[in-house]
Amino acid sequence: MKKYFSVSEAAKAAHTTSETLRHYDRIGLVKPSKKDEWTHYRYYTEQDIVRLNTVRALQLMDLPLQEIKRVLAYDDLEKIIDFLGQAEKKADEKIAALQYSKSKIKLAKADYEKKLQSQAKFNSAFLKDCPERVILLSNTLETPTLDNLWNYLSHFYAQVTPALEERFSFEDLAGIYTENGIARLFAVCIRYVNVEGIKILPKGKYLCAACTEENREQTLRELMHMAQTQYGVEPAFAVQLIVVSGILQWNYEIQVYIGQ
Repeated sequence: MKKYFSVSEAAKAAHTTSETLRHYDRIGLVKPSKKDEWTHYRYYTEQDIVRLNTVRALQLMDLPLQEIKRVLAYDDLEKIIDFLGQAEKKADEKIAALQYSKSKIKLAKADYEKKLQSQAKFNSAFLKDCPERVILLSNTLETPTLDNLWNYLSHFYAQVTPALEERFSFEDLAGIYTENGIARLFAVCIRYVNVEGIKILPKGKYLCAACTEENREQTLRELMHMAQTQYGVEPAFAVQLIVVSGILQWNYEIQVYIGQ
């Protein structure tokens, strides 16, 4: 004796809705094996559910219902088997593509999680005692790039006259000096003479925070605001030290002077 399933039971077994099954019936795609002539209730067999699951699987392959109906109406079972074999092959290709996409999504997710963790670490401001430092401002460069950081010290040696070049030496350290809205790349001097572009950074306490290129300007604004509201200081300048974090990659430590 055949076992029959109601519309709701068949829909649940095929992971779809009762209205979808009624639609399939209306277009002649999957008709129930039994329909009550008085109540018009539809009843499905296990074979009907196999056909429903086949239709749903083929739909996931982006095949239109009319094409699915045409194929499943073949009298030649070999043609149906051949078609389903091709659909299975396409399904494998789609699964492989989705798995590849998933691996890329996982990598991107891990990268953003790393950035989020770094951002939380970077956003913490701290006080730091710094000694007096002497810097030479670039007369042309405003911000670091791959090109000017690759051999940035040669730029500063070239900036002084040949007669004074031997009287200068620099630390292997670069940064951005900002004052009155003007930014200039700088090098930290070990040995120097007074020339145009020399700045002396005073000894004392600096309000600092680490940041990335993406949130550098925001972090600078926040530190300036913190210096004003929490320390009652109107900072005249800010220093953004470049911290190399990898090959051709760098972050920053922003330093805002708040006094002795």
